[in-house]
Amino acid sequence: MIKIRSLTLAALVSALTPAVVSWAGAAELNVVPAQASSAATRSGFDGVVEAVRQTVIAAQVSGAVVFLDAKVGDSVKAGQVLLRIDARAADQNAAAAVAQVQAAHASLEVATQEYERKKQLFQKSYISQAALERAESGFKASRAQVTAQGAQAGAARTESGFYVIRAPYAGVIAEVPVTVGDMAMPGRPLLTLYDPSALRITAAVPQTVATQVAAGQVLRAELPGLPATRQWVTPSRVQVLPTVDAATHTVQMRGDLPTGLEGVAPGMFARLWLPVSSATSASRNLTVPLQAVVRRAEMTGLYVLDPNGRPQLRQVRLGRIEGDKVEILSGLMPGERVAADPQAAARAR
Repeated sequence: MIKIRSLTLAALVSALTPAVVSWAGAAELNVVPAQASSAATRSGFDGVVEAVRQTVIAAQVSGAVVFLDAKVGDSVKAGQVLLRIDARAADQNAAAAVAQVQAAHASLEVATQEYERKKQLFQKSYISQAALERAESGFKASRAQVTAQGAQAGAARTESGFYVIRAPYAGVIAEVPVTVGDMAMPGRPLLTLYDPSALRITAAVPQTVATQVAAGQVLRAELPGLPATRQWVTPSRVQVLPTVDAATHTVQMRGDLPTGLEGVAPGMFARLWLPVSSATSASRNLTVPLQAVVRRAEMTGLYVLDPNGRPQLRQVRLGRIEGDKVEILSGLMPGERVAADPQAAARAR
């Protein structure tokens, strides 16, 4: 009984350690078996990078674009002038409104003096009560006219401000769909601006998986578009929206990215990696040494030994990288042997 257990343990150790395989006419190769990952099971869900604060600036008035000082990718400051619309007619209307206010003030001044004189004459009984009331009515009408003209002048000044487009906050220009000479119309988009200091990843996650994410649990995010050393980040905050898509039975999960990430922009492809139980995972995650991966143009593969012990190049799909190990999402079966040195395997074929 002791000998059988010793043999079983020795066989297990030999299966989990690199082996040396040889055949007639070929050099020796170091091979390793595809093993199930010892880390917690995680599943990746495709998502996209979004800006928490993104604004489409649209025109509020009509007119030709006469000045444009914004290009895609420009960093702008809050209040910076980005675009101007021809405002000559609006400026004339504002000037006319100011003149009407001045005229209303002059009429009010005359009505005030007339009303004061009428009150003095009425106190001496030189005029009737009706004459005093007419003077008072004229005074109140002139005062109301001043208020109305002042409001109209304020509206004209406000409308004149619509012809100058300023940045509402510091950010980056994402889109400029107009150019100098284009006709701006109310509601037509002129610029798109986003705040690069607040970005997040949004992914559609199955409802059954989202319910397993416990509060305060640390999740991982992957940005494949960045260099390998900066692809993995930890979201500063994770939010699961309370609504469920009735067609796909998925929920929107958002992971806020840390500030100061270089090379990240809205629209980039990303993944959220969530811990899932073994009951919900489709299969156990397999890992192989990272040095065993072969990259040729757009093909990523491994040298897998066939039943005769000969290395055959096979295309695989890679997952997340943990240290010197890489996860194999597809193309490899548990227990298959992989050449740890792809250059030696290529020479030995």
